[in-house]
Amino acid sequence: MSVVLKSISYIFHPLMMPFFAVCFYFTKSPRFIPLPIIKVKLYSLVLLTIILPILLFFVLKTLRKVNTVNLATPKERIIPLTINCIIVLFIVQRLLPSNEITELYFFFIGMLLSTLSCLMLALLNFKASIHMIASGGVLLFLIALSIHFNININGTLAIFFIIIGAIATSRLHLNAHTNIELIIGFFVGLIPQLIVLNYWL
Repeated sequence: MSVVLKSISYIFHPLMMPFFAVCFYFTKSPRFIPLPIIKVKLYSLVLLTIILPILLFFVLKTLRKVNTVNLATPKERIIPLTINCIIVLFIVQRLLPSNEITELYFFFIGMLLSTLSCLMLALLNFKASIHMIASGGVLLFLIALSIHFNININGTLAIFFIIIGAIATSRLHLNAHTNIELIIGFFVGLIPQLIVLNYWL
C-alpha cells in the first residue's frame, strides 16, 4: 500500500498538473487551433513547467538550498516557489498571452496567485500542501471549462475527485502534511481560480 500511495504522489505531482489541465483544454475546446501551434505550446509547457523546475531542483540541492523533493520545511520552499512564480509569469507574458488563448491565460494567472499565496505562507512558516494547491486549481478550471463550453464532463470530474482523495490520503500516509495543511492548500489553489473566472467565464 505504501508503494501505491507514494506512486500517486509522484504521478500526480504538482509539476504535472498544469500540463494535464492544458492537455484537457486542447482536447475539449471547440475552437479550431492548428495542430502545430498546439504541439509548440505543449512542448514549451513541458520544458518550462516540468523539465526546467526539475533541473533547477538539482542545482538547488547541489547548493544545499533544499534537501528533498518534498521540500519538507517552509524555508526550503521559498527559493523554488520564487523561481516558479518567475516561470509562470514568463508563461503568461510570452507563451500564453491573453489575446491568444484566454482560458489558459487566466488559468495560469490563477496559478500565479496560488503560488504567490503559498510563498507568503512559507514566509510565515506555514507549509500548505502544494499537491492540494495544484489539485484545487485544476478542479475548478475543469468545472469552469465544462460550463464555458457547455460540455458534459461528469465522468472526468468524478474520476478527478477520486484522484484528489487519493492524493490527500497519500500525503497523510507519508506524513508529508497535516489535515489543516491539506485543506488550506486545496483552497489556496481553488480560490484564485474562482477569482479569475470573472474575467473569462
